[in-house]
Amino acid sequence: MAEENRTQYVAYTLYRVDPLWRRLPVDERAAGKEAFAEAVADWAGRMELRSYSLVGVRPDADFMLWKLTERYDDLRELGADLNATPLAGYLSTPYSYLAATKPSQYFERESPRHRRVVPRGAPYLVVYPFVKKREWYALPMDDRRRAMQEHASIGSRFVTITNHTTYSFGIDDQEFMTAFECESPEDFLQLMMTLRETEASRYTERDTPIFVGTAEDIRSILDSLDGAATRVEAGS
Repeated sequence: MAEENRTQYVAYTLYRVDPLWRRLPVDERAAGKEAFAEAVADWAGRMELRSYSLVGVRPDADFMLWKLTERYDDLRELGADLNATPLAGYLSTPYSYLAATKPSQYFERESPRHRRVVPRGAPYLVVYPFVKKREWYALPMDDRRRAMQEHASIGSRFVTITNHTTYSFGIDDQEFMTAFECESPEDFLQLMMTLRETEASRYTERDTPIFVGTAEDIRSILDSLDGAATRVEAGS
């Protein structure tokens, strides 16, 4: 099977650190962070794995891992390795989403490469689960295709934003996972305000919670959890 036709599993896991962890001795926290970062770095050599900070943005999540792989068991094995680290005892996962790639039924001329998620490395990643109203699926296919083509046409005008929509039917609670790489959160705000006026938007059932992550090395993110990076800068 050609690489571009293989299914990719795409997962987004949101982590929150227990405030009790910040009361541990500095050396104990440092060791836990290092073990977690080493596990992430090891897996980044086996699959596409990117980290994003949400520190100071949401009260219910501190950072996010974006995972892409053609081997479903990678997700489970990565989770087991992270659970084996000392830091895992102080982490919860308030949100975790799973999706997969597939050809769109609305764009007949879609090229195989557009069926794969290829991160471009933008500074921000906006992620949210998406569910359409049941009435949407009762519309004739031609009507749905026209609405989605209008939706995509408007989105294409925002050249600083890359859309990575994947499918969760039957494998998670939402229908789609939508992820957008962008140069700034303001760009995405303008896109969403514009898309609210499209026909397809009338059939949105749910598109929250929304997470805006800043691309950052996992060690830097972990140091921000207890202010270690700030203390180093202040003492330098």
